Amino acid sequence: MRLDQLLDHTGLSVLDHLEREVTIPVLDGIQAQGDLIVIPAAIVGAAIDSAPARWVPVSPQGVDLLRATNGANPHTLVGAACHWTTGVRDTLALAVALVRNTEPAYLIHPEHGGTGIAPGYWIIRRQRELGIHGRRARPLYVHD
Repeated sequence: MRLDQLLDHTGLSVLDHLEREVTIPVLDGIQAQGDLIVIPAAIVGAAIDSAPARWVPVSPQGVDLLRATNGANPHTLVGAACHWTTGVRDTLALAVALVRNTEPAYLIHPEHGGTGIAPGYWIIRRQRELGIHGRRARPLYVHD
C-alpha cells in the first residue's frame, strides 16, 4: 500500500515534506517508529502477560496508541483485521499495547509517515533512555 492510499482511506495526514507515493514496507520483525518499538510478542515471551485482556477492534479511523503530549505527534494504528488492548503487564513497564492482526496493519505518524506491521501478535513499547538525576540513573521516556 502507498502512503497516499493509506491517508485517503483513514483521513489522517502527514507533514508536507514526506513523499506520499511511496510504498509502505510491511515488516515481520522488530521495527521502530520514532519513540515506539514494535516487537513480535514471541521475542519477549514471559516478560508480558495479557490475561485477562479486553481486545478491541481497531476502528476504520484508527486508534492513537500514543497520544501527543509535550508537543509530540500521535502514533495511530490502523488496520481492517486488527485488534488491540492496553491490558498488558510488562516486566519493563514499557508496554503501550498488544496488537493482533491477520492482515497488514499500519502505524501512521505525521513526521515519520507510515510503517507496516505484518500479520501476527505484537507488543508495542515506548522508547526509554536513562538520564542522570543526581547519582542515580532515572528512566526518561522519549517524546518525538
